[in-house]
Amino acid sequence: MSIDSRIAALVPEITAWRQDMHRHPELDFDVHRTAGFVAGKLREFGCDEVVEGIGRTGVVGVIKGSVAGNQVIGMRADMDALPIEEETGLPYSSTNEGLMHACGHDGHTAMLLGAAKAMCATRQFAGSVVVIFQPAEEESGGGREMVEDGLFERFGIQSVYGMHNLPGIPVGHFGLRDGPIMAAADMFDIIIEGKAGHAAMPQLCVDTTYISAQVINAIQAIASRVVDPLQSVVISITGIQSDSNAYNIIPQKITMRGTLRALTEPVRKLAETQLVSVVESVAATHGAKATVVYDQGYPPTISTTEHTQFATTVARTVAGDDAVDANTPALMAAEDFSYMLDASVGNYCFLGNGDSESLHHPKYNFNDDAIAYGCSYWLALAEQGLPLDQN
Repeated sequence: MSIDSRIAALVPEITAWRQDMHRHPELDFDVHRTAGFVAGKLREFGCDEVVEGIGRTGVVGVIKGSVAGNQVIGMRADMDALPIEEETGLPYSSTNEGLMHACGHDGHTAMLLGAAKAMCATRQFAGSVVVIFQPAEEESGGGREMVEDGLFERFGIQSVYGMHNLPGIPVGHFGLRDGPIMAAADMFDIIIEGKAGHAAMPQLCVDTTYISAQVINAIQAIASRVVDPLQSVVISITGIQSDSNAYNIIPQKITMRGTLRALTEPVRKLAETQLVSVVESVAATHGAKATVVYDQGYPPTISTTEHTQFATTVARTVAGDDAVDANTPALMAAEDFSYMLDASVGNYCFLGNGDSESLHHPKYNFNDDAIAYGCSYWLALAEQGLPLDQN
């Protein structure tokens, strides 16, 4: 374990920033207070350039090393919170009703800010580090917005790195893996139209409730019988609603909603095609009409081999060999850092949050004991990735 002494001295200050942001969570792109706080700190630290409004409300800071160079590394943190009423009872609980930092983005932002302060003070690297503070990770694709706003072209970023805390991994531990680490997340609606009628006379109806049950069962065979069993896909129906509230009416229409998750683009596309085909054919078999409205969400988050190997080496210098899992299990949750990895090369890693409540839980809280490890990782990433004697 090697917590950088420059970081250790800053931990109380970084913790105070984190808890202040926790008190004032903001949603989606409406992160004006947080973005203003970040931009103000970056200017105070002496960043060579601070740009606001990238991807609507994103903030970017450029830190040049003490030796000029052409290499540019990007490091990203997310700033937005969730529409959850906090139940932690902490003295720094959310003061914004119905909003809380239930995913730890307050910690992510504070750690990258702390690392930026240390980088600005010492600049022990050759080239430039671009610190990226992104809005709207949870819902609206702020990562995509920043990419489309010219993030990589404008700042010359050649590789990019992301980090997310993860409950269940001990504090001071890191999890990384080559290739897909988080899934694509697509959404769909299925509308089944049949023939309504009296529940006591089903022979005169086309029973949309029965057909919906058959559809739900049938689409599970996509995972078990269509997709390669060594690949990963999840299809979940998350809601069912009919156009009738009565006990004695077979409804004319039933709408189902759900999500499809896959770790690779080929599996994602195969599962989407099969979903539409299965739904339409099952409905037709029973005399009903089916419509599938499919919306592709975030793509898979896929780290590149060279940059994962490098990030693993960096994590081991911070946490020690035994505290770094270089083959951590992939998650079927999604992350819009995927858009940045689609636009560039790099790595996404997990940082242990200890035995806390799960992400998106009203009693979750980012573990401030993780701050020193996350900041030390960012600082080491800059200094090892842009060494003074090898640019």
